[in-house]
Amino acid sequence: MIERKLLDSGIKFIAGCDEAGRGPCAGPLVVAAVILDFPINKELSRITDSKALKENVREELFEEIKARALDYSIIEISKQVN
Repeated sequence: MIERKLLDSGIKFIAGCDEAGRGPCAGPLVVAAVILDFPINKELSRITDSKALKENVREELFEEIKARALDYSIIEISKQVN
């Protein structure tokens, strides 16, 4: 719904982002952002919560997202040791 309002207002590119990790003190944090073309491909429309997907499905969708993305970025932020 939010994406539709943004697209209808003339915005052409919307980045979706997510993170995964155990918290800033426990280990690395991985953050990703992706811009997909609209309308979203049927294969990608089944993505809701990556944590609810089986690992093999996540891996397949990861490759599909990278192949269909207009642009994407993935970074890893390591915990700092003082």
